[in-house]
Amino acid sequence: MSKSKVLSSAIIAGLILSASPIALFAAGGGSGTVTYKGEGKIGAVLMNPFDIAPLTAVIKNGGYKLTNVKVVVEGKDSGGIPISYDVADNKVLLYGGIPVWGMYPDYENKVNVSYTLRDLNGEAQNIKETYTIYAPPISLYGSGTKQKRVLPQAKVVVAADKSVKQDLYLMNHLSSTLPNAAQVVWNNPVGGAIEWDYETYVWIVDTNGDIRWYLDTSKLRDPNDLRKKGNMMGFDQTKDGALMWGISQAYMKYDFMGREIFHRLLPKSYIDFSHHLEETSKGTYLMRVASSDYKRKDGKNVRTVRDVIVELDKDGNILDEWKLMEILDPYRDVNMLAMDQGAVCLNIDAEHAGQTKSKEELEDAHAPFGDVAGVGAGRNWAHVNSVNYDASDDSIVISSRHQSAVIKIGRDKKVKWILSSPEGWSGELAKKVLTPIDMRGKKIDCGESGSKCPGYLNSEGGFDWSWTQHTAYVIPEKSKSNLLHISVFDNGDSRGMEQPAIVNMKYSRAVEYVVDEKKMTVQQVWEFGKERGFEWFSPITSVVEYMPKTDSMMIYSATAGLGDVKAFQRGEVELVPFLHEFKYGTKQSLLEMKFVDSNTIGYRALKVDLQSAFK
Repeated sequence: MSKSKVLSSAIIAGLILSASPIALFAAGGGSGTVTYKGEGKIGAVLMNPFDIAPLTAVIKNGGYKLTNVKVVVEGKDSGGIPISYDVADNKVLLYGGIPVWGMYPDYENKVNVSYTLRDLNGEAQNIKETYTIYAPPISLYGSGTKQKRVLPQAKVVVAADKSVKQDLYLMNHLSSTLPNAAQVVWNNPVGGAIEWDYETYVWIVDTNGDIRWYLDTSKLRDPNDLRKKGNMMGFDQTKDGALMWGISQAYMKYDFMGREIFHRLLPKSYIDFSHHLEETSKGTYLMRVASSDYKRKDGKNVRTVRDVIVELDKDGNILDEWKLMEILDPYRDVNMLAMDQGAVCLNIDAEHAGQTKSKEELEDAHAPFGDVAGVGAGRNWAHVNSVNYDASDDSIVISSRHQSAVIKIGRDKKVKWILSSPEGWSGELAKKVLTPIDMRGKKIDCGESGSKCPGYLNSEGGFDWSWTQHTAYVIPEKSKSNLLHISVFDNGDSRGMEQPAIVNMKYSRAVEYVVDEKKMTVQQVWEFGKERGFEWFSPITSVVEYMPKTDSMMIYSATAGLGDVKAFQRGEVELVPFLHEFKYGTKQSLLEMKFVDSNTIGYRALKVDLQSAFK
């Protein structure tokens, strides 16, 4: 072979080896590559386009201009729920095609799309197509010993009423069996809650209980990286339809397709986000964090634990902060003395189930700094698990689990009122404790530690304080003038500031209060859960929230089954969380589901609006 032919062969071979797959599969003569072959009338189907939402896809636009896009993901089998949504023209441009959301895992999904296409001559065509798209099985971290399936199986107990039939629920669970959790401890200064580091499960179900989306958290979380450790919590859907949440040292915002909008570290003055993050009606962000370096009155520097609220603007600039150790009394211990140490938030410890701490064990001289129940800055004295903005007077409402108190605080950092049993509050704070009343406005005598209230029932209604509660949300749609409606999940541990003689006497409640902010009174107007007894009891986590679009109350009793921690640790009982919706002000069930066969620890549920995600 001549030298020139050898050289030509080498050049051709090099071009073949360096060519793209598109060029290699190009057919025919001419220069350049040939366009990839599309599916249907437009482009190819790209699965999981942003790498964190495996049950999503984009039908590429194939170079055409698409407008007036509508999508319907057909329901599985005869009883499946179809998911339909319109896609704004700018969202088609954002994704480079038609976003497909809501496919069933490990299933050939039928996806119907309609759109207006302008061809190369500028002529408009109205097109309808059906795509068959296979979505892969769910693949997430498995904890091994106690977990039975990767995600809990939802079972419908009460079928969805037509008013909520098309609704979707984001579920947030955590796994406490991760062996490499708690591998880092803050030092210099001491304290903080960085050891609290569990695997996270986030998915969305329809009202049949079928999974229609999940988050691949392995792409966002790394227990070996300080910046990526922690529990993903505080999921909130923002006004633009996206999802926002936090994870220990960072907070982030992604859209429903998995596209990153921002992913930021906390401002340097703060550490250890957990529990709650929300967008206010002003478009600012409220989150529960802690201080990264706090000088106590005794001269010691500590990292604090779950006792600071910070407000940020949309660009991450700090607008305000509430240091609760300076606003409240971090040495009030009466409720902590009654808490079951076997389940203090997600610190599940069967060895201490049913036990309480002594006053000496809570005090400065004995308790270590860090994520432990104890008094004073640097310990978990407040355990704030929600913060909610009240636009009516530019205030915040917090839920402090370890104080068994719902508290309203103004922009001036002054306490407006305290919804709590009055024991242990002193000075000016004691004056802010609300007085319970019945439906006729008559004062209710709850007795010491609220001992008379749990059984208080007559023709005028009932009342009880909330105990180690989780979430306290303003209901602006029902509030008026000086009457503020508040929804609370009353977990019920330390009820009456004691542990009952028998563990199965415990119960939880979803409850609605009305606070008269002028008269400084509180009235209980609705509750659910007490009648369900110990089976429904959630010692930690959970949520109750008013849903204005359906005029309903959504409740998630997220750790039902965990009441007997020792039996749970022995594998004798399982976690069976319950999700409910009730017509507002009634116990008319619009939906009830329970989640079985997982034993991951439920945190919260969030009803999401799919339509706003693609506007």
